[in-house]
Amino acid sequence: MAQLTVDIGGRPGLDCRGFCSYCYFKHAQEVPPFGCRYCLPFTKGCEYCTRSVQERYTGFKDLKEVAGDTLANLQLLSGDLTRITISGGGDPSCYPEFTDLIEILASLEAPIHIGYTSGKGFDDPDIAHFLITSGLSEISFTVFAADPEIRRRYMHDPTPEVSLEILKRLAGAIEVYAALVILPGINDGEILKDTIRWLEDAGVKGVILMRFANESSQGLILGNAPIIEGQRTQSVEEFATLVRQIKALTTMRVSGTPLCDPDLGSPFAILNEPDILEKLPELHKHAAVITGSVAAPFIQEILSKRGSGVDVITANKEIADLITIDDLKALDLSLLPGTVILPGRAFVHLAEAEDVLSADGKIRTVLRGPEMLTADGETSMGMTKDDLLSLEMAGFSALIILINQYGEA
Repeated sequence: MAQLTVDIGGRPGLDCRGFCSYCYFKHAQEVPPFGCRYCLPFTKGCEYCTRSVQERYTGFKDLKEVAGDTLANLQLLSGDLTRITISGGGDPSCYPEFTDLIEILASLEAPIHIGYTSGKGFDDPDIAHFLITSGLSEISFTVFAADPEIRRRYMHDPTPEVSLEILKRLAGAIEVYAALVILPGINDGEILKDTIRWLEDAGVKGVILMRFANESSQGLILGNAPIIEGQRTQSVEEFATLVRQIKALTTMRVSGTPLCDPDLGSPFAILNEPDILEKLPELHKHAAVITGSVAAPFIQEILSKRGSGVDVITANKEIADLITIDDLKALDLSLLPGTVILPGRAFVHLAEAEDVLSADGKIRTVLRGPEMLTADGETSMGMTKDDLLSLEMAGFSALIILINQYGEA
């Protein structure tokens, strides 16, 4: 089994018929390299944390370049090709040579998946039939609202009726997942309920609700907060309640990001599985684990069930993966022992983190922990309960082993 990713490039806001009003990349500034898990030990900055995280493409790639890259990547695969995923910084529906690209990929005779589209680039409903007959098997479609005028206003979709008709036709034939960024007071309440009913009637398989972020602590790390001046946001608890309420209204699969997934009990579903928790290694050493405010109480509770001596320290960032060096500079160093573990995906360079976290004269060992301890709603949408528990078991086992290996006695 082998999967192929086809990167078409493109720039947020430029290669998607304009920013949606709530787009994460709106007002984004060009910021210095963050540092990350891919950086070389003595070099802060790499392609990922300098360009990719900001989606800093020069524009859509030429079809000839995309085809060449695809052929080269095909030759590196081992096993039968089972899935082709189209991705990029721009919206695939706006790719100038979209139909030609689909025809090329269809010739590979593997299911095609479009990882994200707003549909704003589609102006002809018949594109749905073309995609279905060309082998499209799955698509993630940003909806915002089933009301065309609300969609037109907040997504700046010039043909919202067409976009919704295409979604409806696709949902009747293939797996369609709808994504909705929730703006309190705009597309929640009765409007959201109407949208959910419309999506279910259309045959959509699952819905991902996405909490709107408008502050740096909520994950805006590109110097672009606020996205919408004065727009109210939901607390994590309010949002999780909304996800559960929507799940109670529909038979569709519903999950939320940053949380929760009512069907699987995530994030950190392992807390509800005492038999599995007991299989985790026991803690024998002392260390501090730095994480975001969403994950902190869950991680502390899980680790406390396997022993004492681990301090879970909350950074001023809700999502652990979006912690930066500025969040570490704000920590009270007197709370930190000699061993500190950072989130595996945090945008921090380890050498710089060691300097910052040893600024009080106490030299600390700083390590990067496992990449994932649980799954957010976007990831868990395609998982089973066993998949999720296996992921959490592996992540926490690796974390505890790391603590026991490098922590203080």
